[in-house]
Amino acid sequence: MDDAIKRITYNIKNAGVFGAAAIKLIHGYGSTGKGGAIRTEARKYLDRQKTRGLIKGYIKGEDFSIFDEATRKAFLACDDLRRDSDLERHNNGITIVVL
Repeated sequence: MDDAIKRITYNIKNAGVFGAAAIKLIHGYGSTGKGGAIRTEARKYLDRQKTRGLIKGYIKGEDFSIFDEATRKAFLACDDLRRDSDLERHNNGITIVVL
């Protein structure tokens, strides 16, 4: 778990340095399909980062849809998200982080 959070932290920081507006975390959804420990902890971590103002927000893969308000706002920050292969796939194994 600690290693996963370290990797997320590293990738968020590096993405910002390189001027990325958003990143996609691929964390999986657990072997039971009901939400693994890494997915759960990653999203708790992202909640804390958002509260601290270190990220603008995040979109759960299952919510990543043109019908979701957070997704539409993310399109304004990162137009490339409109072409992401996971858009409209309701993929529980990913999370989009808006920087």
